[in-house]
Amino acid sequence: MPTIVITGASRGIGKGLAKAYAADGWTVIATARRKADLEELSTIDGVEALPLDVADAGSRDAFVVKVGDRPVDVLLNNAGILDGGPGNVDDWQQSFLVNTIAPYLLSRALANNVAASDKKVIALMSSKVGSIDDNSGGGIVMYRSSKTAANMAFRCLEIDLADRGISTVILHPGWVQTDMGGENALIDVATSVAGLRERIAETNSDNSGRFVAYDGQPIAW
Repeated sequence: MPTIVITGASRGIGKGLAKAYAADGWTVIATARRKADLEELSTIDGVEALPLDVADAGSRDAFVVKVGDRPVDVLLNNAGILDGGPGNVDDWQQSFLVNTIAPYLLSRALANNVAASDKKVIALMSSKVGSIDDNSGGGIVMYRSSKTAANMAFRCLEIDLADRGISTVILHPGWVQTDMGGENALIDVATSVAGLRERIAETNSDNSGRFVAYDGQPIAW
């Protein structure tokens, strides 16, 4: 069966995706930082819960060692933080570290695993608020700018890894009813998860590098 790595799977969309893929028979490697979250993830049939703090280089290195040489059909970089801003320098740097730098570095570190798989997909959970074209309201500058930068980083990744047969997709999950999205969000986790899975499943070398919403709508950069 295919294998998916999902970072930041302790709650919300990440946890919903872990459950959905596991229910379909995938081998799911789901990550979290807290021991209690790892224990809860481990109770889901088909899920292997591994510790990972994406912002910590040592934690990333240890996680890559634990994955070993296993083929990874889909690497889904879901972990992220929402800091509004304008904040201070340290807060802004943390946003970039978690939302931009860490997923890029982890994707490079696991590129061999993805290339060794059948599906060969690397996905980034971005956000429509990272679209410069779509920004008409301003605000949440740290989150917006870190997601915009992440989009560029993964566009570069798509170009760099194309000759290894790896395809990428940059995803907008919608405004989802989670701790991050809030109770007034437009869609529930199940709706977002179903759409995201469709977008990942259809990703291939012909459409690699897209910035697309969960419902299939393309998003302007």
